[in-house]
Amino acid sequence: MKEDEVNRCQIQEWFPKFKSVSIKTIIHQLPESFIQYLLDDTGPFLLPQSVLNEDAFPNRIHNPVDEQDFQVLEGSDDEADETSPPPSFPELELKVKESIVALGGAVFPKLNWSGPKDSAWMSTTGTLCCTNSSEIALLFRSSDSLVHDLCHAYDSCQDKSSSRPQNFFLALRKWYPSLKPDMEFRCFVREQKLVGISQREVTTFYPILLEKKNDLLLLMQGFFNNYVRTRFESENYTFDVYITKDERVKVVDFNPWASFTLSLLFTWDELEVINGEGDDVEFRIVEDRCGVRPGLKTAVPYDYLDTSAGSGWDQFLRNADEELRRQTRSPEAGA
Repeated sequence: MKEDEVNRCQIQEWFPKFKSVSIKTIIHQLPESFIQYLLDDTGPFLLPQSVLNEDAFPNRIHNPVDEQDFQVLEGSDDEADETSPPPSFPELELKVKESIVALGGAVFPKLNWSGPKDSAWMSTTGTLCCTNSSEIALLFRSSDSLVHDLCHAYDSCQDKSSSRPQNFFLALRKWYPSLKPDMEFRCFVREQKLVGISQREVTTFYPILLEKKNDLLLLMQGFFNNYVRTRFESENYTFDVYITKDERVKVVDFNPWASFTLSLLFTWDELEVINGEGDDVEFRIVEDRCGVRPGLKTAVPYDYLDTSAGSGWDQFLRNADEELRRQTRSPEAGA
């Protein structure tokens, strides 16, 4: 894999081409000072000055006596006394505020490639839904997964020349509370041919997918041929889609082939040898309750776990698959 292939998967690169068939999104270039703020783990945990505004957390009672404790979430009392004022990014915060309003009042944020999935538990809703810049800063500053974008995006590249892109971007994507996980899919493209499709949420069995499998396959094949195949320049890549109630296909994201991208119900070895002749696409879904994959409760987003051959998670998944097969073969399994 080369740096160009990774760069094409940055949202600020692909979104302009697919805006008409994607989720409403507004993108802002981030100042370097904000990137350094995200990377700084040497001092106390400070949130931007806007977190002190009355409207930053509307359910919070403002108490000046508690203010210093609220600003400094880590560090000793001595460090708290000597700490710098909270960082301030007024221009960025104004742009973010205007964008959130334009997108209906709620967004989910991401950097060039990744979102702060691992810090969703810190929000009051337990999701990535944000209604102001302070909530975005809290999720970003608390996320370990964003270190991938900030420091390791090119680690798998043969021609790696840098540890990070020249510029970082904040993508604010319209929040849709009614999105259903059973209608999310990952599509695998090798040599510019759609060779595989996998259910995106593999920890759950959705009976509706059995009923609509053929129709869904035709929708995604048509979408790839009409909108993606001639617009996305890489030979090998993956892209995620969502299918709406009225059967429109929306691009959610693009990811590099292999690397840190999760292969879901496939293995990368399988995807490398699938023929993909003509319109022959292998579409995999969880077909019964015994076929669900185990949920991985870690601080690292599922897509960025090391599941390569020989890794700890690879062995874990192999053991889990073997146990599922054993249970399926067992006479008691059908009882």
